[in-house]
Amino acid sequence: MQRQFEDVLLGSIELFCLAAELESFTLAATAASVTPAAVSRSVARLESRLNVRLFVRTTRQIRLTDAGKRYFEQCRQALSLLTDAEREATGQQTAPSGVLRVSMPTPYGHYRVLPLLADFRARYPGVTVEAHLSNRNIDFAEEGFDLAIRGRAPSDSGLIARKIEDAELVVVASPAYLRGAAKLETPDDLVNHDCIQYARPSTGRNLLWEFNQERQEMEVMTHGGYGTSGDVLSGVTLARHGAGLFQTYRFIVEKDLAEGTLKELLIPYGGCSRPFVLIYPHARHLSSRVRSFVDFLMERLGS
Repeated sequence: MQRQFEDVLLGSIELFCLAAELESFTLAATAASVTPAAVSRSVARLESRLNVRLFVRTTRQIRLTDAGKRYFEQCRQALSLLTDAEREATGQQTAPSGVLRVSMPTPYGHYRVLPLLADFRARYPGVTVEAHLSNRNIDFAEEGFDLAIRGRAPSDSGLIARKIEDAELVVVASPAYLRGAAKLETPDDLVNHDCIQYARPSTGRNLLWEFNQERQEMEVMTHGGYGTSGDVLSGVTLARHGAGLFQTYRFIVEKDLAEGTLKELLIPYGGCSRPFVLIYPHARHLSSRVRSFVDFLMERLGS
C-alpha cells in the first residue's frame, strides 16, 4: 500500500486538533510543549495540503471554519482510533478509556441513562463520562460530542441511528384535579378538560396526544390553560399539583402512579409510544469507549 501520510503530517493533525479543542494556538503549543509558531506552521501545512481554510483568525481568537469543523471531527475520531489500536497492539490497555461526551434529553437522562452510569463506570473505570442534558439538537463537529440520544432519527446521512427503545405514553392527572373534573371515558371527552400543553423544541408547535382506538393509532389536538416548553418535566410538575391532564412517558411517572400521586387515565386507549434513538457520526471503526457505551445502553435499555 502506498504511503499517504508522513510523520510530519500526522504531527500536524495532532496539533491542529489540539488548537481546535482549546481554541488557541498558544494553549495548544503549551499543551504540546512546542512553540505557537510551530502550531501555526502545522495548521498552514494542512491548509496548503487540503487547499481549504481551517481557521478564521483574529487578533484575539481563532475559530473553525465550516470545512475546519468537518475536518476536525473526522481527525478527532481517527486519532482516537489510532490510540486504541496502539494500546491494544502493545497490550498496554485492553479496557476502554478516555473521555466520552454524551448529549441526551432532560427527561430521558434523568430517568433512564443517568441511573445507569455508575454501573457503566464500574464495568469500564477508565472511561470518564461527560453527560450533557438538553432538549436541543447538537452539532457533533462543533461541540465535540461522541454520542447523542434523541427522540427521532436524524435526516443527516452522515449520522448513524440505532433505536434504543419505544417509550410508552400515558395520560395522567392528580386526584385533586379529578375530584371536580368532568367525565373522561374516551379521547373525545378531552375537550371538557384542562390539558397541559407541551411545545416541541424543534418546531415550537404543541404536541398532539396519541391514542390507540380499535387497533388504529390516532392523534388528538388538545387545549388547556397551561403551556410548557423546553422541558417535559414541567408538564409533569403541573399535573402533580392539580393543573390538569398531561400525556407523558410512563418511565417518568411510574413512581407517582405507584404512590397514587398521579392517576393513569384512558387506559383502554393507551399503548402508544415514541422512540428514543442513539445517534453518532458515521465511522468505519468506533473507538472502544464509544462502542462499549453503545453496547451497554442497548444491553440495559434496548427493547
